[in-house]
Amino acid sequence: MVQPSPRRTDVPGTAITTPLNEEGSAGRTTISSLVVQKVAGLAAREIAGVHALGGGVSRAFGALKERIPGSGTTSTAGVAVEVGEKQTAIDLDLVVEYGARIVEVSRAVRRNVIEAVEQITALEVIEVNIAVNDVHLPDEDDEPESSRVE
Repeated sequence: MVQPSPRRTDVPGTAITTPLNEEGSAGRTTISSLVVQKVAGLAAREIAGVHALGGGVSRAFGALKERIPGSGTTSTAGVAVEVGEKQTAIDLDLVVEYGARIVEVSRAVRRNVIEAVEQITALEVIEVNIAVNDVHLPDEDDEPESSRVE
């Protein structure tokens, strides 16, 4: 019988599982922390009342990064994760829309993030910590309409 491969320690932030497939042979699945970050971020943004993820500095950096050609469009600002072999812990920084009930938005975000991450990655989510860092007012603009540089 072939023994499962030992956990790789050269790749930080990865989860490795060795489940048996339908034919009964062992294999290795590696899930990067970036994958968990993206899934958690997308799941959090799906909830009504969430305006953005991240604090002011990380949002500004993200907006700048999106303008750079080839930098990619999916941002993980405001999402931090720890990924183990079978479990993950997630920290989210939220900006909530003015008028939304913060406690209800937080519960919905937590529920949606746990469901999405567990369903997509099969990792057990042991905690989702949420920090509400700002409230977005209806008259606030995220970015100035015009820029000096084109």
